[in-house]
Amino acid sequence: MHAPHGNGERWSSAYHAPVLVEEVLRMLAGAARVLDGTLGGGGHSAALLAAGATVTGLDRDPDALEAAQLRLREHEEVGRFIAVQGNFANVDDIAALDGARFDGILLDLGVSSHQLDALERGFSFREGAPLDMRMAGASAPVSAATLLGTADERELGRIFREYADEPRAMRLAREIVRRRGSGSMATSDDLVGAIRGALGPRTGPGDFARLFQAVRIAVNDEMEALRDGLPRLRDRLTSGGVMAVITYHSGEDRLVKRAFREWSAACICPPRQPVCTCRGEPLGERVAPRGITAGPEEIARNPRARSARVRGWRRAA
Repeated sequence: MHAPHGNGERWSSAYHAPVLVEEVLRMLAGAARVLDGTLGGGGHSAALLAAGATVTGLDRDPDALEAAQLRLREHEEVGRFIAVQGNFANVDDIAALDGARFDGILLDLGVSSHQLDALERGFSFREGAPLDMRMAGASAPVSAATLLGTADERELGRIFREYADEPRAMRLAREIVRRRGSGSMATSDDLVGAIRGALGPRTGPGDFARLFQAVRIAVNDEMEALRDGLPRLRDRLTSGGVMAVITYHSGEDRLVKRAFREWSAACICPPRQPVCTCRGEPLGERVAPRGITAGPEEIARNPRARSARVRGWRRAA
């Protein structure tokens, strides 16, 4: 696979503007068979296809699959692209991927532009948006409204503390529980009101984005999916194959960083254990160990790239 010239803007669509496209292409250069585990609107897949790869696109969102298949129809017709519905964390349970191995695997853990912009999907804190946030759509059992309306104070506090790094997480949790006693937590206005009631009237879009993101992560069980999915995807790499993961959240990035570091270590035994009883050799090596972030031009073009970071890992040959 060769990297085409041009900036990431070329791969944007009305559905989504993918981030760090050129960086991903460089990490996955030479990969003939690629799994795009978070297909979205197909922007990264389009770039990978243009670079010569054959791509399998996986996503749990039926809207994303429909948009990507429409965009990449010509590649699908000649057998260079296939779209599969499912969660990358359950890759071993997806019949269409049974036994499949890949030279490159990509995960983009962000929410798509379409999901944010489509008011009915409930990912946005825009006025009047329903509190939904289900990546898999209405087929998923627990919406943001259900979570905020039923979770106890301790669980809500944990969500805001762990997923939003919010120091006043318990204060916000108590405010949500108090408010739902006399009404529902059904729309973005309800959650914004609780945030302002607990954290003060000066809270603004940055706070809302961070706290709404925490709810989205909890609704979709994103941390567990990532924790479970990374080793399963690692085992689908061919010898010398590369996994690239784009994160937008400090917790996600820490999890990916730890996994890649552990897989790259010769010994993972406890420090005081006198004799090595683990695998005794690294499974592979990190690519760009510190990660790569978007440059000022991309951030100016696509502000959602501001918090993005891509890390890579190469399986031993």
